[in-house]
Amino acid sequence: MNESHDDTIEALLRQQFDGPVADDGFSDRVMQHLPTRRRRASWPLWMGTLLGIAACWICIDSVPLLHAGWRDWLAGEPSMSAIGMWVMMAAMSLLALMWSMAESSNR
Repeated sequence: MNESHDDTIEALLRQQFDGPVADDGFSDRVMQHLPTRRRRASWPLWMGTLLGIAACWICIDSVPLLHAGWRDWLAGEPSMSAIGMWVMMAAMSLLALMWSMAESSNR
């Protein structure tokens, strides 16, 4: 199914809907006895983020172009390695932004 079919199906279901089924308050009693929803732990997200940053740092730590880019950038010299580093950081930021926007539109 795709979004064009979703609208058609929803319209058909709304035409056939006669209202809630009479259950003598059963649904309300069940909802009152359900336990409250537990709060999700946020530490796995932060741990995964930190481990991902550490893994990336370990992988790119041996790249001499990155070291030259940092050295030139801190010295205030716009070299090709410093510009390449900035382009790489901008591209990764835009990629993360597009990914997060795509994920949020699916929900």
